[in-house]
Amino acid sequence: MTITTPLLDFDFNSIKESVSWNNPSKKELRMHQIHVYPAKFPSFLVQKTINHIEKKKSTPIETVGDIFCGCGTTALEARLNQKKFWGCDINPVATLISKTKRDKYNQKILENYLDNILVDFENTRTLPDGISNHERLNYWFDSVQIIDLYTLIDSIKKNVPEGKYQDFFLVGFSNILKKTSRWLMKSIKPTIDSKKVAQHVIPSFKKQIKSMIKAVEEAANKIDDCVESKIENKNFLSIKHKEPFLDLLITSPPYVTSYEYADLHQLSTLWLGFVTDYRDLRNGTIGSIYRTTIKNEEKKSLNEVGLNIYNDLLKTGAKNKTSVLKYFLDMKETVNKSYELIKDGGFATYVIGNTKFKGVYINNAKYLAQCLLDTGFENPEILKRKISSKNLTPYRDSNGKFSSDKRHRKVYSYEFIIIARKP
Repeated sequence: MTITTPLLDFDFNSIKESVSWNNPSKKELRMHQIHVYPAKFPSFLVQKTINHIEKKKSTPIETVGDIFCGCGTTALEARLNQKKFWGCDINPVATLISKTKRDKYNQKILENYLDNILVDFENTRTLPDGISNHERLNYWFDSVQIIDLYTLIDSIKKNVPEGKYQDFFLVGFSNILKKTSRWLMKSIKPTIDSKKVAQHVIPSFKKQIKSMIKAVEEAANKIDDCVESKIENKNFLSIKHKEPFLDLLITSPPYVTSYEYADLHQLSTLWLGFVTDYRDLRNGTIGSIYRTTIKNEEKKSLNEVGLNIYNDLLKTGAKNKTSVLKYFLDMKETVNKSYELIKDGGFATYVIGNTKFKGVYINNAKYLAQCLLDTGFENPEILKRKISSKNLTPYRDSNGKFSSDKRHRKVYSYEFIIIARKP
């Protein structure tokens, strides 16, 4: 539905469910599944949004963008739909996965590289002191896994030239790290699983790469790598563009009470050498709890929806309430910068859900919709969809793991698709 009343008085929960936006009409490509990723939104939403907007626009969509491109869902779907793409993400693990997912590969070359990597692995056993004594790696991995993982990544870099083929194998390497560690699987918090038996490195890697090669085979005739696609490892809020160039923005920003993405990706960032301390990647992320100083004039710039939520939090005496304020300020700036990137007559599409923090209902969707209106976007269209992955397990336990136990914390099972046009 299109919002025509003041947002402050509008109840988003009263919006009827748009059933046709709940589930895909066909199975998504395996390329979308080559690496697990937190809060990944369904690929069919990109195709559906493109079709939806093209019925509204008087001119065709040429360029699609995603400012929180994550693991590259929008990037791949843009190519599948013959649309140019531009995207960015602050996390280097995310952009590595994105670039790998949207590219096209020769299956035989991949198989030959895999054989060479495995042969080299069997003939190599070296481990620098800096790795064997690394406090964080020893926390997550047994010594046998550390030796095997170091040997494996060394074999990848020795046998595969830098470029998209090496990136392909590094993504495969990245996706086995949690399986071969003590990490509690399917948890949104970095948690040790004391009962877990870590998988062996080489069997896991071979299975992972063979699965990825099957994905390549399936997508071979569907991906056109001649379609322009640019992905940048940058903080969107720091990017400057001279003029608008996007016809359609499709993105899914983090929620206000979201976990620290840098912490969830720490195994990959450490092993792939992106940082020496994974906590460095917290800097600049939307709504990070590690920014504690907010100026009074910044608080005053919030719209009334955001201020009301923040004031409700103040009444609870909740810790980390500053991170909520930072999130609202960052999202306000995000919408402003999005407006600058989109051509006149173009559209912005945000996929976002609501949650609770210290008992306070955090209406991320309403706040975002108000920001769109404040910035100059025209009457936003709001669609409500059921999150299919949460239908059977709508609760989380104390470790953040999905659960069907009603005694655990309930997770909201709906999210909103907010579509607004730039005049």
